[in-house]
Amino acid sequence: MSRPQEPHQPFFHFGNPFRRLSPKGSHLSQKLLLLLNNFEETLAGRLEKLNPDDKEEILSLSWMKSAMESLCETHNDIKTLITGLDLPVSDWDEKWIDVYLDISVNLLDICIAFSSELSRLNQGNLLLQCVLHNLEPSCSKPFIRARSSLDSWSRHIRSKNPRVENCCTILDKLVESIDLPKVKNSAKGKVLMSAMYGVKVQTIFICSVFAAAFSGSPQKLIELDVADKYVWAQVFTCLQTSINGEIRNMFSGGRFTVLKELEAVDTSVKKLHPMIQDGDDPVEAEAFQNSVSDLAMRGEKLSQGLDLLTKEVDSFFQIVLTGRDALLSNLRLTVTDSDTKLGGNVLERVLSR
Repeated sequence: MSRPQEPHQPFFHFGNPFRRLSPKGSHLSQKLLLLLNNFEETLAGRLEKLNPDDKEEILSLSWMKSAMESLCETHNDIKTLITGLDLPVSDWDEKWIDVYLDISVNLLDICIAFSSELSRLNQGNLLLQCVLHNLEPSCSKPFIRARSSLDSWSRHIRSKNPRVENCCTILDKLVESIDLPKVKNSAKGKVLMSAMYGVKVQTIFICSVFAAAFSGSPQKLIELDVADKYVWAQVFTCLQTSINGEIRNMFSGGRFTVLKELEAVDTSVKKLHPMIQDGDDPVEAEAFQNSVSDLAMRGEKLSQGLDLLTKEVDSFFQIVLTGRDALLSNLRLTVTDSDTKLGGNVLERVLSR
């Protein structure tokens, strides 16, 4: 994706970070500005890679896997940034901790919802295996049993997952709280909150795309308005417009799913079903065998794609969980300091939830 280059700024691909990130009175040192700019430049490049030239790649399982990988990398980057800031938890404002914990607990719930949907889709593959097994020459009454399994697959794959519906409610809450607390007396805190805003925007966007794909509804897509002051803002806006626009176009065509590999299997099922509907041997044996082979090939591709995506969702879950556990562990250490009420106050709120 091409973008107009700003004049006299050859060293920064996404513009001059000092102009964008140095508002009057911010008091960020050059070291902190460079640290934040490195994070934002990386985020911008990562977002740009998610906008494919070939729109047919959007919502393929390989694209979704890349999107989840990108999210994992960004969440790892925020941990690296915190280390680079040399900002121990004991120096965090309670509001910063609340932001981190609030985001993490909601993301864990979203990961569980996505994992349950991927598991449900994988269960459908078991029905496809039954179809293929029943169509083997050694099976008695193959077409009647295969037809029953095809019907079961179609019903199963079109059923709704209440956990996915609930995750959309969680995303709405994250959008409502997307504006992070203002930082007045900590330059490091300004950098942390600015970076966490980028993490939150990317997370909400990708998770809303997944929610729309899994629920079969474009209404689940979320449009975020990001201020131009962020290095990655323009790239994100282009990505959001491109991906959300393409997904809406897919749904407008009357598709029951926008997941490319799942749609391919559904096409094969619809082609095979009338051939075995009467329970008699198909008239065109060659066309029948081609349809069976096509279903087997597409089913295998769907199964492999779901397995790889499931692993990435699990990886994201672990990244969020370990980050949350590390923060809570550090908070417990601060409780041992009689002069510090921060850890005790936050832990009390966490345990009361």
